[in-house]
Amino acid sequence: MDPLKLEQRSKVPTGQEVLETGQRPHLPLGFGLQEGAMENRPRRFLQAFAAILKHSNYRLALEQYMRVNARCGRCNVKCQIFQATGEACDLPCHRSELLLSVYRRHFTVSGVLRGRLLGDPGLQDDTIDKMAEAYYTCTLCRRCQLECPMGIDHGLITHLGRYILSEIGIVPRVSAAQTPEPSPDSTGGAEANPVPALLDNLPLLREEIKNATGVDVEFPVDRTGAEYLFFPDLSDDLEADTLMGSAAVFRATGDTWTLGAGFYDGLHYGLFYSDQILEHALQRMRGEADRLQVKTIVIGESGYAARSAKSFYPGCAGEGPAQPVVSLVEYTHRAWKSGRLKLRANAISERVTYHDPCNFARDGWIVEEPRELLQAICSDYVEMTPNRRDNFCCGGGGGTVSIGELRSYRTSVGGKAKAGQIRATGAKYCVAPCANCKKQLRELMEDQGIDCQIVGLHDLLYKAIVFE
Repeated sequence: MDPLKLEQRSKVPTGQEVLETGQRPHLPLGFGLQEGAMENRPRRFLQAFAAILKHSNYRLALEQYMRVNARCGRCNVKCQIFQATGEACDLPCHRSELLLSVYRRHFTVSGVLRGRLLGDPGLQDDTIDKMAEAYYTCTLCRRCQLECPMGIDHGLITHLGRYILSEIGIVPRVSAAQTPEPSPDSTGGAEANPVPALLDNLPLLREEIKNATGVDVEFPVDRTGAEYLFFPDLSDDLEADTLMGSAAVFRATGDTWTLGAGFYDGLHYGLFYSDQILEHALQRMRGEADRLQVKTIVIGESGYAARSAKSFYPGCAGEGPAQPVVSLVEYTHRAWKSGRLKLRANAISERVTYHDPCNFARDGWIVEEPRELLQAICSDYVEMTPNRRDNFCCGGGGGTVSIGELRSYRTSVGGKAKAGQIRATGAKYCVAPCANCKKQLRELMEDQGIDCQIVGLHDLLYKAIVFE
């Protein structure tokens, strides 16, 4: 495809236009196309695919999924994107088939022989275009897996598709910025939150807490030998209320903790599009934990950062036993259950509801803990329906919230179901313990005209902590 034609795709359709006309947002416009990304794409795609298969275990999953070849369409009842658009290209099984067909044609003996006999040229540019569009309008919520009778993980296939595309230079700008060698003052690609800016703000937060509560809450940096190394996820904003609430919890429990000036933020999108970036970020996390000689790693309010560390840190962090990893939500809940954290009942009188981040709830990992904490401090707590493992995605999952060109699509199509849920509760506060979810939901509330404030779990806990 002519790169000039891509540049002519300057207007991403709004979600309403997608619903009314069927026009879809064209990608890879809005992507950080690297030099040469439009040249010889099919050949380079297959080379990258072959290399990934050689050095990973993806082939095992692809062989299984290729054989069961389930295209019954039952996944459509779980996919909120398909439910909003009704487009066949939004079916999870259709999306997965884009990559499975390439694997079947080019990486199996029968596929290669059949292609030669029938003169099938194989992978073409238009298929790569379809993949880019399909894989980056999917939110990777993995809700479809709950309904698949064959257990196909369409989210895994979508991740693999993104991984291959990234290897040939097709990757969103915000993800492309997360290079293997980030600048010394950045968090691994998140230039919005350099270390000096964080250090300048910490004294202000400490003063604000003392003025409000009369308690001196420290924000230690580079404290050697602390019990916990804390990695917040600051996303595009400082998330000051969440950070103050997190520090207040550590102050109330009396545990020693620290931030690391060498690598302090859990922000990275490797889980969404590149195993190499994921591994690099986890190795930097390990290096910081070893440098500061801490015992345990705590990941702040971030679904994808917590899942990345919890699931992949032990295997990607390098040689030797790795430090255990817990989510801040788990840490806070355990401290409260053990009596080391005191919370004031009915501290929040307004109506509150809770949004389950997909990376917390889809596998049943962190589900009841935040609910128990909220019910302990809220006098009017209500649930959305469906919830827990069956929750609707915020609409910006899988890193799509980072693609600014897709905002109207995310808030009209991707987040349509979630907007209806929140509106139905009539809640004043919607708690979302994930920086990506909070960003998407705030944009969703604004674009959908819903009067609901999106906050983190520790934003509200901060108002209920009893300091002893």
